Amino acid sequence: MRQGDALSLPKGWEIKRLEEVCNFQNGFSFQSKFYKESGLPILRITNIQNNEIEMKDLVYFDTKDYKVNLDRFRVFHGDLLIAMSGATTGKLGINNCESIFYLNQRVGKFIPKKETNKTYLYYFLTTKLEESLRIAIGAAQPNLSTEQINNFIIPFPPLTEQQRIVAILDKAFAALDQAKAKTEQNLKNAKELFESYLGDVFENGNWEMKTIDEVCDEIFAGGDAPKHNFSIKPTDKYNIPIYANAVKERGLYGYTDFKRVTKPCVTIAARGSGTGHTELRNEHFLPIVRLIVCVPDVKQISTEFLKYTIDNLVILRSGSAIPQLTVPMIKEYKIPTPNIEIQMQIIKKGEILLSKTQKLEAIYQKKLLALEELKKSVLAKAFAGELTENSVVYE
Repeated sequence: MRQGDALSLPKGWEIKRLEEVCNFQNGFSFQSKFYKESGLPILRITNIQNNEIEMKDLVYFDTKDYKVNLDRFRVFHGDLLIAMSGATTGKLGINNCESIFYLNQRVGKFIPKKETNKTYLYYFLTTKLEESLRIAIGAAQPNLSTEQINNFIIPFPPLTEQQRIVAILDKAFAALDQAKAKTEQNLKNAKELFESYLGDVFENGNWEMKTIDEVCDEIFAGGDAPKHNFSIKPTDKYNIPIYANAVKERGLYGYTDFKRVTKPCVTIAARGSGTGHTELRNEHFLPIVRLIVCVPDVKQISTEFLKYTIDNLVILRSGSAIPQLTVPMIKEYKIPTPNIEIQMQIIKKGEILLSKTQKLEAIYQKKLLALEELKKSVLAKAFAGELTENSVVYE
């Protein structure tokens, strides 16, 4: 909201800078060489997640290592915090723990003045995340300065009006959160329908079990990405897709002018967070970065059925720090192999069910987006002075 918007606000409202309604305390530069395994806990930017304080990966310090008064860097129960740099820039956190923490550098604490309702301030700040990221500066990583935060413009009504707005928002958001939780559960149930179908099919089928190696003509892993004959976008020369072991956009990495796979196959992501993710591929392509390719012997198993069976497996990853699969590991997994006619029947039923579940997923995803938009709309009304009990309409 700009200064010129003040005329549209209700009587008694003002436009103020954030520093006029609350004090702001930036954190202290604790040195990592003094971190302890126990002692007084330090809150870092990585501990601010999803409007809460994430307790994992805490570090500690001893006051004996510092010759300064650290009282102003304490974080008490109910304190409102903001991450000021890194991937969590602009995210808020509320200390719901009884423990006292200490602010690390680049973590800030809001200290509302007596005429400021803390929850009103919190709701306002949740609307500033996108703006925070837009104004964040820094070549290596986004950063917010104390000056930028202090200069946030806030529409500011009298304290009694702040309390009235907070009461309406609390009630509205409790209902919206309940609707969101129900929708997310429905979405989860929809996604599990197809998995449940596969589980029932393979659990109740009395079929011969063969290793994946026995039913495939080839199983191999992709190599390095091409360095020279490569384009991010398709061109007349580079029009063969390159796929890596990723989930997003089916692992599309770019395009090249040569292919290694020319037959329908199933690929398996073999490294990283998406390990075990499968894709059915019918186009010619080049696999890279440990993407495992399984080319089926179509006399024994169809490509679609091979994907179904791999999706139904409980894939075991290696015990390294980064989850990964290898070709020898994949070759040894045993899968059910009914005759081709039965495979086609299972695939046909599966495709019908998959289509239904995808439609349900689309409906629930759309509803989740609508709930988020409704939340933004309610907040916009609140800080424009237009919020009433009757103005919040939701299913």
